[in-house]
Amino acid sequence: MFENLSDKLQNTLKKLKGKGKLTEKDIDAAMREVRLSLLEADVNFKVVKDFIKSVKERSLGSEVMESLTPGQQVVKIVHEELVRIMGEGESKLKFNSNDITYFMMCGLQGAGKTTATGKLARKLKKDGKRPLLVACDIYRPAAIKQLQVVGKSVDVPVFEMGDKVSPVTIAKEAMNHARKSGNDVVIIDTAGRLHIDEDLMDELVEIKNTVKPQEILLLLDAMTGQDAVKVAETFNSYLDITGVILTKVDGDARGGAALSIRKVVDKPIKFLSVGEKMDQLETFHPDRMASRILGMGDVLTIIEKAQDAFNEKQALELQKKLKTQSFDLEDFLTQLQQMKNMGPLDELLEMIPGMGGKKLKGLKIDEKELVYTEAIIQSMTKKERMNPSIINGSRRKRIAAGSGTSVQRVNALLKQYEEMRKMMKRFSNMGTGKKKGGFGGFKMPF
Repeated sequence: MFENLSDKLQNTLKKLKGKGKLTEKDIDAAMREVRLSLLEADVNFKVVKDFIKSVKERSLGSEVMESLTPGQQVVKIVHEELVRIMGEGESKLKFNSNDITYFMMCGLQGAGKTTATGKLARKLKKDGKRPLLVACDIYRPAAIKQLQVVGKSVDVPVFEMGDKVSPVTIAKEAMNHARKSGNDVVIIDTAGRLHIDEDLMDELVEIKNTVKPQEILLLLDAMTGQDAVKVAETFNSYLDITGVILTKVDGDARGGAALSIRKVVDKPIKFLSVGEKMDQLETFHPDRMASRILGMGDVLTIIEKAQDAFNEKQALELQKKLKTQSFDLEDFLTQLQQMKNMGPLDELLEMIPGMGGKKLKGLKIDEKELVYTEAIIQSMTKKERMNPSIINGSRRKRIAAGSGTSVQRVNALLKQYEEMRKMMKRFSNMGTGKKKGGFGGFKMPF
């Protein structure tokens, strides 16, 4: 998402950063390019107008014109204004502290509602909740079956009464079932339509009045751009939604919906559904998204992904091993497998400051290499993994044959391991001063 917009904004702002002093003419020319870039990204025209007005007014003020680095000041202003239009700070889910919490999921058919519902259930379960999924879509063929499959994949129970009972009755019965079964969060998967109609809305209003949910979350397909904003306006007028989950943001989305929703309907984006896997639901942070758009990276999200993927006990053990210089190939394999759990490597690289945009254009990270690496290490004896220095020429030939690779691949892996060992030793030494390890108290997993 935002790839084209990101490239264009970064190019425009780079021109400003190259100038020692800025004139009103410079800022006007830059704002024309920014306006075009936003409109091409399918951002709502009223939002664009408001954004350009704010950035221009602030850019012509003394904080920029009298600054030693005016271009950088403009970038700072653009960043702050992007954050403002997407909503200040993370918008957390509301829970009922005294009773069962109810979430109602709504949206048009094909927006990825059922999958996102499963992802949310998985996230809540991981946070220590006991969620129950409720199948209230009785119209779409196999909708109930799909929710059951999703529920099973995240190990969350599904309450259903078939497709002959009204959704309002199913919602009522689900409330009783949750109480008896000890569920503390109930997520109701409602019916979607191919387009908005009166019957659908009346039914959703009835479910809302019956359940009185803490959150009414609207699922919007990011790839539909301005249409997503219109859908949000209609659903909000009937249901007074509490937030949005943007789906399919990993597709060819121009990003207009993410930059328009908050301003147009005054409701926050709470999550981004970023892929097909059930663990690919990201909390939406406007400041981090603004940084990604402007090529500033997103280190905090990398750290959170690492904290999720890396086993703390293993990380501490590894830290001890590095200090005693006993980091072996088994540890190397564990590190690679855990890095794989953090998600596609090209996506992670884009979050590293200075690595986004054109620098990654055309870069294809072949994740099959990790498969070869695993095969090579698993073809070694335990003794060889524990002490790679004993791996001589004949051993390398045997390992290559056993893993179905070549001696060259085995050599490359051993070199890579040696380099990683040295790098990790340096990181480990950096964390031995007063402020130990990592970023913001997070101990790096080595």
